[in-house]
Amino acid sequence: MTPIAERFAELRSRQACALMPFITAGDPDLATTEQALLALDRNGADLIELGVPYADPLADGPVIQAAATRAVKRGTRLDDVLALVQRLSPQLRASIILFTYYNPILNRGAETFLDQAAAAGVQGLVVPDLPLEEADSLLQATAARNLDLILLVAPTSSTERITAIAQRSQGFIYLVSVTGVTGMREAVQGRVEALLAQIRSVTDKPVAVGFGIARPEQAKQVKDWGADGVIVGSAFVKRLADTSTEAGVEAVGELCSSLKAAIA
Repeated sequence: MTPIAERFAELRSRQACALMPFITAGDPDLATTEQALLALDRNGADLIELGVPYADPLADGPVIQAAATRAVKRGTRLDDVLALVQRLSPQLRASIILFTYYNPILNRGAETFLDQAAAAGVQGLVVPDLPLEEADSLLQATAARNLDLILLVAPTSSTERITAIAQRSQGFIYLVSVTGVTGMREAVQGRVEALLAQIRSVTDKPVAVGFGIARPEQAKQVKDWGADGVIVGSAFVKRLADTSTEAGVEAVGELCSSLKAAIA
């Protein structure tokens, strides 16, 4: 069993829901990213998605796109992100999941990329632009390294596609709550409840819901619908971007704590 699977199994045994914050590495700088990761870990994060800055983040909304652009302009590179994870992972209770588009993996070579990620302490990958039809080789390579490649289910996915993704996703299934890009919404769409039930009918793997969740009451709603995990991104990224370093780190810690309390 992988570390991520073990974490979800432990949470399920307590009927608890996982909290998974997302932040962009290098925004506003890597020193702040380090402080934010530690703050998230202290304040209840069970897993943390760490975004690798990319010049064309097509799955992301304006808040995370802007963060990635700033980080790229500051010179943040994949090696910097891996070095940060390697330095911090021994101190963190939360599992680190890299959120990266496929081009950095292709550019480095999948085997080399995965070897370096595993050596740094990364425990999972989310690759939003990797189609299911092209995922087999990466799924095999991650499995060989005790890493998890987490696949995404979209609200528009057919029953057949949901079944195929559920069978092959590693660690957990990432349910995208909206049709569109990441970002804060006023409400979580009600069809998420039906999608969760549909996924449950074909697998017992954990399901985490992301895109559009920003507030504690939204996180609680998703938990009450039966999600095993709640993923929150833009709300954290915005707090780091809109304030000074010290205030931003404090703000993400406070948000993390309030979200965790809502789903505890």
